[in-house]
Amino acid sequence: MSKETFVTKEQLDEITKTYPTPFHLYDEKGIRENVKALREAFSWNEGYKEYFAVKACPNPFLIDILREYGCGCDCSSYTELLLSEALGITGHEIMFSSNDTPAEDFILADKLGAIINLDDITHIEFLEKTIGHLPEIISCRYNPGGLFKISNDIMDNPGDAKYGMTTEQLFEAFKTLKSKGVKEFGIHAFLASNTVTNEYYPMLAKVLFEQAVKLQKETGVHIKFINLSGGIGIPYRPEQEANDIYAIGEGVRQVFEEVLVPAGMGDVAIYTELGRYMTGPYGCLVTKAIHEKHTHKEYIGVDACAVDLMRPAMYGAYHHITVMGKENEPCDTIYDVTGSLCENNDKFAVDRKLPKIDIGDYLVIHDTGAHGYAMGYNYNGKLKHAELLLKEDGSVQCIRRAEKPEDYFATLDCFEIGKKLIKK
Repeated sequence: MSKETFVTKEQLDEITKTYPTPFHLYDEKGIRENVKALREAFSWNEGYKEYFAVKACPNPFLIDILREYGCGCDCSSYTELLLSEALGITGHEIMFSSNDTPAEDFILADKLGAIINLDDITHIEFLEKTIGHLPEIISCRYNPGGLFKISNDIMDNPGDAKYGMTTEQLFEAFKTLKSKGVKEFGIHAFLASNTVTNEYYPMLAKVLFEQAVKLQKETGVHIKFINLSGGIGIPYRPEQEANDIYAIGEGVRQVFEEVLVPAGMGDVAIYTELGRYMTGPYGCLVTKAIHEKHTHKEYIGVDACAVDLMRPAMYGAYHHITVMGKENEPCDTIYDVTGSLCENNDKFAVDRKLPKIDIGDYLVIHDTGAHGYAMGYNYNGKLKHAELLLKEDGSVQCIRRAEKPEDYFATLDCFEIGKKLIKK
């Protein structure tokens, strides 16, 4: 089975005249169409807001596109907060969801007026001591524990996750925060990752909505919003069926009407913190075959490596590969597609059936628009490559240049050897 690419071989031939491979390429048209559909799917909720998970793809050009459609930023670190501020995204346009949070992160989040989402009950005292007060609106992250199931399928294991408060802690936290003057509250939970099912969000919503009713009734707090976080996945494999965001939005609406409205909580806003769903399918890693090796297996070596896309090396994640110009040729050769790191797990594919690959062929590695460039690193002294945007009119814009050796050595500027390397 195959997956469609949003770029053609002819376009790549032109792009590479200016920008050599490898590079990450993003599809402006796809991103815009997707965020429009998300907004429509949740338009039934007057207060709905998507806070884009910056960690998924922290590029200001892409965040600016999403901002045109009312998206805020879900930040989890000091640097992500700085990025949001630089884009003019401040106040309640930022949801700050972090864990094991350093004091300086809380200080900046408070300075920017972000909505702070507390991961643990002990963070109430820590936050109050750190910033000298508590915000009037605050959120708490909930972890019900156990296994999260849909029908008989286990989706994930929240009880094994480091995130969030227990049920008892959540109730205690709300009471404590109310007693300290907090006026409005939010509830947040993330119970499963990359789900490819329309049932996940409605099931999660039911858990949170029912908990919200109990919390408001027993503690007397005003719950302003419920944050369903992320978890809506994408079909990495061609045989997987993509989520239907309209069916998901309708499923959440039905649970909203069943649980919250009868409890007099029809004013609750629904928030999401989607990252992978927003940009994942609309990015690809474009690389070129530069070596072939015939030993105990058939290998194709490409000019990208795990520093450009860590997921396959890190946990064996599947990313589909299209050999450009050979989409209709039979996949009758079995390859390991490798990078050049001094690590045996630096493989984009293992025992993958592909058309016969020739040196110089372009390989498009799909679905790298989230957790692709963002997870890059510099092992072996490798440099991160450029990010390009394929615009709606067919033109290409460089939205992050490739790293240079002087970037790698820049943090050695306090040493004489560093100064010499930077000059070179």
